[in-house]
Amino acid sequence: MPYTFTPKEKHAKAYSTLFISSKSAKILCRVINKKKLSTARRLLSDLVAKKRDLDRKYHSTAADEIAKLIKSCEKNADALGLDMGNLFVYASSSVGPNMRRGRRKTDFGHRMKVTNVGIFLVEKGKAEKKVGKKEKSLE
Repeated sequence: MPYTFTPKEKHAKAYSTLFISSKSAKILCRVINKKKLSTARRLLSDLVAKKRDLDRKYHSTAADEIAKLIKSCEKNADALGLDMGNLFVYASSSVGPNMRRGRRKTDFGHRMKVTNVGIFLVEKGKAEKKVGKKEKSLE
């Protein structure tokens, strides 16, 4: 699956095929989309710790895996030198490839849950201009 879009601003990206429910991943991506990085991280950690719910469900497995992917994307952003205070999350998910589980009998089904998840961290907002001592004295 290619990335969903290419932003014009500075950005970092991470993409993975995860063994989580596509339904839960779509719900979580919809909730954290266009939120600040700190807000999205806090929401996912609260879901994993079962402090907060979404429609009386925690989606803890999906939240844990997406949190790991966001952490990876955050490290990519740090390596690219992006400002960590101005990062916004853009997340998308889709159904992954069909994978069959090898079973002797048909217990527990044979189709595995596979989801493609893509995360962008886009730097938005004005960059703070550093003013030196010489520039202050001229004003």
